[in-house]
Amino acid sequence: MKTPLMTRILLATDFSHDAARALEYGMHLATAWQAALEVLHVIEAPHWLPGDTEAVAVVEQARMAAARQLEEVRDELAGNGIPAKVRLVLGNPTEHICLDAKDRGVDLVVLGVQGRKSQLYGLIGSTAEQVVKEGPCPVLVVPGCRDEAATPLPTGRSVAIRHILAPVDFSAISLDAVEYAVHLAHSFGATLTLMHVLEPVCYDLDCGLGTIEQETSKREYWNQQLTELREAIAALGLVTDLEVSGGLPSDAILACALRHHTDLIVMGTHGRGGRSPERFGSVADAVLRRATSPVLTVKTPKFAPGHHRVVPTALGLAESREPEDRLR
Repeated sequence: MKTPLMTRILLATDFSHDAARALEYGMHLATAWQAALEVLHVIEAPHWLPGDTEAVAVVEQARMAAARQLEEVRDELAGNGIPAKVRLVLGNPTEHICLDAKDRGVDLVVLGVQGRKSQLYGLIGSTAEQVVKEGPCPVLVVPGCRDEAATPLPTGRSVAIRHILAPVDFSAISLDAVEYAVHLAHSFGATLTLMHVLEPVCYDLDCGLGTIEQETSKREYWNQQLTELREAIAALGLVTDLEVSGGLPSDAILACALRHHTDLIVMGTHGRGGRSPERFGSVADAVLRRATSPVLTVKTPKFAPGHHRVVPTALGLAESREPEDRLR
C-alpha cells in the first residue's frame, strides 16, 4: 500500500454541469493521492473546417470563451490548493483525450458522462463512452444530472466516497478492477461490496426440482468464490460485504448500487463474454448510461512499479465449469 495508485490525473471538461461535478471528483482524488492534475478542453470541430471568414470567426469566438473558462477552472483549483496545468485544443474530443492520456502517462481520466452541444460539431454525448472504450488507462465517469432525476446532483457539495461497489465475474480484468477498488476503499476508509451476477437461464416446461437444486448449487459456488476473494483482502482490514444476485448484469449492478447507497462503482469494461469487439463493454456501457453514482472503469490498470498486489490475478476457477455465469 506504499506505492500511489495514481500520480497524474487528466480532467477533461466541456464546462457543462456534469463536467463541474467531475471537477470536484478530480480535485478530491488529486488531494487524496497527492497527484498532479491537468485540465483539458477540446473545442469540438471536424477535421476539416471551411476557410471562410464566418467559420474562422466562430472558431476564434469559441477559443476565447473557452480560454476564459479554463482560467476560471485553474483559479478555482488554485484556490483549493491544487496547482494545475490547463490546455485548450481544437479537434475531436475522444482522440485528444486519449492521446493526451497516453502521451503524458496519465493514470486516470476524469470526465462528465454527458456533454453539451458544440456550435461547431453538434452533440458531445458519446465522448465518455468512447474514452472508456479507447482510453489507455482507467476512466472515472461522473454523472451530474439524469433525465429521470427530479433534480441534478448539486455542484459545490463535498465529495465523499464511503461505499464502493465492485462487480466481479472472476475474469482477469474484473479482478484487476477489484484490486483497484480495494486500494481506493483502503485509502478512503470505505466499505467495499463484492458482487457476482447469476444471469437468468431460460427454462422449458419440463424443468423441475433438479434444475432448482442446480441453481442453488451455483449460488453457493459463487458465494464461496466471493468468500475466498474477501479472505485474500482481509489483511487490509476492510469492511467487505458479499452479494450474489440474479438477473441481467447491468440491472443487478444498478439495483445493488441503489440498495447500498453506493458512492462509486468500480468495474472492468468487459469480462468473460467480452472477447469480441462487437460485444465490447456491454455491461459497463449499460451501467454508465444509467448510473446515478460515478463509475470507474478499469480496462488497462496502471499500477506503479513496486505495487503490492492484494487480489490474486486468478482464483483457480475453471472457466468452463460455469460458462453461462459471466458479465459480458
